[in-house]
Amino acid sequence: MAGPQKRSPLKDLPADLSASAAVFLIALPLSLGIALATGAPLQAGLVAAAVGGIVAGRLGGAPLQVSGPAAGLTVVTAELIQRYGWRTTCAITVLAGVCQLGLALLRTARSALMVSPAIVHGMLAGIGATIALAQLHIVLGGSPQSSAVANVLGLPAQLADPHPAALGVSALTLCVLLGWGRLPGRVGRALRKVPAALAAVATATAFAALAALTLPRVDLPSWRSHALPELPEGPVLGLIAAVLTITLVGSVESLLSSVATDKLIAAERGTDNRPPRADLDRELRGQGAANIVSGMLGGLPITGVAVRSVANVKSGAVSRKSAMFHGLWVVLAAGLLVPVLDLIPLAALAALVMAVGVQMVSITHLRTVTRHGEVLVYATTIVAVVLGGVLEGVAVGIAVAVALALRRLARTRITLTELDGAHRVCARGQLTFLAVPRLSRVLSQVPHGGHVVVELDGSFMDHAAYETLHDWQNSHLAHGGSLELTGRGGRALAGTSADTGTGAEADGGRGTATDAGSGAGAHARTAGDPGTAPDRISGPVPGPGPSPAAHGRTGSTSGAGGGHHRTDSGRGAHHCCRPWTPWQNHCDHRAAHAPAVPAGPGGTVTRTIPSASGAPAAETAPRRRGAGQLANGISAFQRDTAPHVRDELARLAREGQRPSQLFLTCADSRLVTSMITASGPGDLFTVRNVGNLVPLPGAEATDDSVAAAIEYAVDVLKVASITVCGHSGCGAMQALLNSHPEAPVTPLTRWLRHGLPSLKRMGSRHHAWARISGRLPADAVEQLCLTNVVQQLEHLRAHESVARRLAEGTLELHGMYFHVGEAQAYLLSEGEDFFDCRVFDSVGQRV
Repeated sequence: MAGPQKRSPLKDLPADLSASAAVFLIALPLSLGIALATGAPLQAGLVAAAVGGIVAGRLGGAPLQVSGPAAGLTVVTAELIQRYGWRTTCAITVLAGVCQLGLALLRTARSALMVSPAIVHGMLAGIGATIALAQLHIVLGGSPQSSAVANVLGLPAQLADPHPAALGVSALTLCVLLGWGRLPGRVGRALRKVPAALAAVATATAFAALAALTLPRVDLPSWRSHALPELPEGPVLGLIAAVLTITLVGSVESLLSSVATDKLIAAERGTDNRPPRADLDRELRGQGAANIVSGMLGGLPITGVAVRSVANVKSGAVSRKSAMFHGLWVVLAAGLLVPVLDLIPLAALAALVMAVGVQMVSITHLRTVTRHGEVLVYATTIVAVVLGGVLEGVAVGIAVAVALALRRLARTRITLTELDGAHRVCARGQLTFLAVPRLSRVLSQVPHGGHVVVELDGSFMDHAAYETLHDWQNSHLAHGGSLELTGRGGRALAGTSADTGTGAEADGGRGTATDAGSGAGAHARTAGDPGTAPDRISGPVPGPGPSPAAHGRTGSTSGAGGGHHRTDSGRGAHHCCRPWTPWQNHCDHRAAHAPAVPAGPGGTVTRTIPSASGAPAAETAPRRRGAGQLANGISAFQRDTAPHVRDELARLAREGQRPSQLFLTCADSRLVTSMITASGPGDLFTVRNVGNLVPLPGAEATDDSVAAAIEYAVDVLKVASITVCGHSGCGAMQALLNSHPEAPVTPLTRWLRHGLPSLKRMGSRHHAWARISGRLPADAVEQLCLTNVVQQLEHLRAHESVARRLAEGTLELHGMYFHVGEAQAYLLSEGEDFFDCRVFDSVGQRV
């Protein structure tokens, strides 16, 4: 697909100049306020703002992100200045920039975003609370203390003796700041074009000047006396911790701001008016270079600033020139507007920074972490940051998050209930060795000789839990009891191993009361398969009527142990010959129940021989291949399945097909569409080709068969949705990755040209990535398989009939990915995730 059109630099210049002016008006007071909050020289805030705009703006990977001094580093910087002094703090900033360059060279930028959002938001909220507590003292006319705890303890005395002038100026600043965006009418609409932060500080400054108030004001000393860095002095471990803290907090905040800026651009602009997506490794390089320059020039640490970046996007910025111009305006202001800046009351800047700190404690973030059950991590991180510092708070947050994850893994609820003489044991959660004592205690309360239903509602069972359940099961059956294993919601499970006593044929007569399956070929994992989910049912019913596997099933008989089991006859009794089982795994079990017969032409001879126990057994020659396998499969269908679907197929023959879905998938033999969708006759109108490709209308070497199928399904059959389904290990995607322009032209290479846009999309920064929920793609092939689904959905939208139905709201498009090795289906979710990726979410319970 075509990327964004290139625009003339001169055509973009007016928009970038206008946006840069708006960002400058926001950055100027905030930079002075943050410098004031850290205790650094006020010029340091201007230096950082200028360097962040020019250096990070030029070298960074997020074109519309604006960098500079940020509130997220205020607490860390203030602590470093108190401990090591300003000049050593500048040197620490330089070293942190070097570390960021190293991380960028290692391409770890995206890994930095893997920290839990609850920890990140908790860290920022803790920093915001610390900032607000410190600036509240200046708002009241006093001085902040050395720590958040000291600020809280000193607050009553400060409230008892406020400074009226400082309090009045601060209150005015806050009123203008909060009410500026609510000014009504045309005049208000015009005034709102001025940033609220600038309006608040300007109003407070004018009021203080007109009222001739005696207040501490901004005092910018001569640039000739500006302090530059010196060699670090202090404990080595302490300096290393300081450098790592600046690196960690600055990098995470910058990368989060880059991601947020990309999301804002995607939400507000069309694809023809978007800059390239953020290159996070390049952005980290730009931040590192900016911190080196800022530290060497005596500036504050630099990071990407979300507030300024949002203003830049909303003001219509088109390129990185906007951020660079904003840095240039800061340089000019620092040289030419010093007399004006000296009029600003410190109380106004403190009120502005306090408001920023309060806004960092976001109610939206609190609701989000509460909804995801991580409020404990969030709250613990906040408290730890406020009491101990940023690095300590993040470490505590990570520890709590790990402990919470382990607790969720280990938490299991096991109950025993009795209803109508039958006992039910329910195990909710993961069955690990930690749950074995509770499991043994509950199982010991089950009386011998009765019927028991064991419901296993979890996705994992380790070997210790399996042994416990297996030993109890054997003991219970040996004492004359009966047993039924079920999954979530009471779905019966069929065993896969005879030695567990849970299969269709029990070991030594100690079976269960469960059937071989509740649907056609309903395979299930049970307690006989430790380390897997006991309630995963993998076989759907292909059509109405009873299961072929149940056909010819006899009643129950008593076993040697007094338990009950079922015996089956016919082909459906054998696991290897159930539906959805490949032909190569089939064997002719009917020979065990029939006399020996001569072989037909090209066939084999089957003879009955005595087994070790004296019972007859069948000895078969190698299976037939080719047409013989096909004939055997057709015979099995006619015998086992046709009687159950004949009425339904007769109805469809009379009424015609009315499918609800067009299902477009790959021709790969491992994809059985009716199996992975649990669909039956008449449900899916299926189109299969190599690579599940949808050629664009009018594309070179087009294939009209796909377009014809789309037109027929949409306009004639009136399907309600179209699904494009890719799969793991796709040979077409592998061929695309390995393709060369010089390769000879064959029908296959001509067809695979329709997949080149997917390959281009995967390498482009103009489109969202695609991944599976909970993990990154395993390799480049899987990444391309996922991206191809997203790209083919775009191709579908280019077809006239599809576009028309989408505009009418009568058609839906869906993306699907099937992992063959996991037997797991994933559906493409709407929108993008925290990392700006298109996400395929798992369907049903995944093991």
